[in-house]
Amino acid sequence: MKLEHSFEVPASPDQTLALLLDVERVVPCMPGATLKEVVGDDIWKTEMGIRLGPVSMQFLVQVKLLDRDDVAHSVTLGMSGRDSRGKGGAEGTVVSTMNPLDGGGTRVEMNTDLRFSGQVAQLGRPDVVQDVSNRLVDQFAACIKARLSETSEGPA
Repeated sequence: MKLEHSFEVPASPDQTLALLLDVERVVPCMPGATLKEVVGDDIWKTEMGIRLGPVSMQFLVQVKLLDRDDVAHSVTLGMSGRDSRGKGGAEGTVVSTMNPLDGGGTRVEMNTDLRFSGQVAQLGRPDVVQDVSNRLVDQFAACIKARLSETSEGPA
């Protein structure tokens, strides 16, 4: 399943990319996610609670930095997660690109390719997944905007 999202933030592409790669600052912006372990510079493990339709699931997720292009302001992450109760799993790739906006700021474009297995695949109807992903990205974007506003304004 392919998902596309975009949002705007009040910072430069360089600042935005730096935040998205700062695992300890960005994981708390992911709704329901908790950072569990950082394994080197390019792999980290999280736990993430998500609700698909009537079922709540707790995923153990490994995220790997697959590609980083500082010139193009893009990053590609690979994710592999499994439900902690064995109800299935999900794998995916997220490509995020930061494009400068006229007058300042950045437009973040996220393209996600997801694959589900087990009960997650049965519950993960396209309309349900789209609704859940829209809500999660909206909350993520609000947190990223707030963090970038703090950074650009500096301490009070």
